[in-house]
Formats: sequence, structure tokens, C-alpha cells
Amino acid sequence: MKKFASLTVAIAAVVCLTSCVSSKKIVYFQGSEDMFQQAQQILQKYEMHLKPADQILIKVTCDNPELLEVFNQDITLGAGVRNGANMSYGTTGSMGSVYGYTIDNNGDVKLPVIGMVHVGGLTCDQAAVAIENTISGKNIIKNPDVTVRLLNARVAVMGAVKQPHVVALNSERNTVLDVLSQCGDVSDQALRRKVTLYREENGQRMRYELDLTDTNIFQSPAFYVQQNDLIYVEPNKSQNVKSSAFTTFLSAGASIVAVISSVVAVVIAVTK
Repeated sequence: MKKFASLTVAIAAVVCLTSCVSSKKIVYFQGSEDMFQQAQQILQKYEMHLKPADQILIKVTCDNPELLEVFNQDITLGAGVRNGANMSYGTTGSMGSVYGYTIDNNGDVKLPVIGMVHVGGLTCDQAAVAIENTISGKNIIKNPDVTVRLLNARVAVMGAVKQPHVVALNSERNTVLDVLSQCGDVSDQALRRKVTLYREENGQRMRYELDLTDTNIFQSPAFYVQQNDLIYVEPNKSQNVKSSAFTTFLSAGASIVAVISSVVAVVIAVTK
């Protein structure tokens, strides 16, 4: 009887430990209660920097709309359409489709009348200032106001997510959590501790490892995504754990077995 009692208690302990380990593998941001007892300063730069092959939309405005006529020469190829005091590079007047201007391998963009402007490595706001200075420096328009927007920002998501696809970025501030949410979150078979982000920076391809269960993900340089990032979520290779539903069942079963085992152990101890 003693052997039976010891065996029962051992089984209960093992099952309980298994339940705890499974919970640690699926719960996000563990330790956040301690980290966020005080407000955390955001150190990462979330603004996207323009890269070769990016397409940008450029909008120029000024007080005198006649001065913009000099740009309105290439509507078919994407140079723009005049609307009052506004001129937008990259739009057509009839269909409203956006074509944009493509940044070449040197980080330059060639604009009608203005010529080549280097924008590679700059944010959209910095690129707007560079174009404004070029226009003013050539005495084409006095006091121009330029706005630059990135058109083709996207992130590819692969692996163990519910809806793998290329996610279009609608703003410049997007976290890896935002992107994964647009894919329906990671799948039940995902290893939440093994999320990899690949990024091209300054002509080099970088690799970042992310752990969704660790609150330190908020401090990662890859927490805010950049255009053309690739996110890969590694699937669970185990054939025993098929889904989070199974994990929930295992946890519930572990609690039941633990209670039964404790009762049996007490009964045996009392009746021996």
C-alpha cells in the first residue's frame, strides 16, 4: 500500500509539473507585472527609413498654383495632377491610381524638373525636407511645402501563424505584435519562444530572435517592424501536442488527477 501511495503522489507531481511547463510555453509577456511597475521609456526608433526599391508618393504645395505647371508634364508616367495649389507626384487624374516614384539602388529618386534627390536612409519627413531644399535651391518654387509618403511598405509572415500572408503597413509605427495580430495570431502549433525576424539594414541581412512569452520583447530592436521585414514563426515539432485545446485539457486533467491522488494518499495513510 505504501508503494501504491508513493507512486500515486509521484504521478500527480509529474502531471502537475507538465501542466506548469505547458502554461509557461503559451502565456505571453511573462514577468510584465514586475517590469511595468514603473513606466518604461521607449528607446527604439519606430520610423521607417527609405530603402532602394521603395516607392514614394510626393506632394508639393505652394501659394501660387501657376508655379506648379512646370511639374505637370508627365501624368501618364506618374508625375502628377494639379489640384488648386496642390501637385502630387505619383497620382493620375482620371483613375486615381497611385504609381509613385521608385528609389534606385543608390538611394536616389529622379523627379521631373527637379532631377536626382538622395533620399535613401532618410525618414519620410527628412526626405520631404531634402526635396524642399532642392526645389528652393534651384529657384523653381519659393517656399514649397513637400509631403512624402511610403507606398509599398509591407512585411511577410510565414510559418506557424493562422493566416500566413504579406501584411501591408498602413502607418509608420507597427510592432511585430500588430503584424502577427493581422495574421490571426500564431497558430496552436507555434513555438511562441521561437519567432525570428529577418531584416535588411545598410546592405546587410540581420536576424533577430523574439520570444513572445518574455516581457523583454518590448525592448528588442525588432519590436517595431520595418518595411520588407520577414517574420517566421517556428512550428512545434512534437507530435504529442497538437493544439492549445489539448494543452487546456491536459491542464484540467492534471488538476483532477492531483486532487484524486491527494485524496487516495490521505485515505491510505488513515486506514493503514
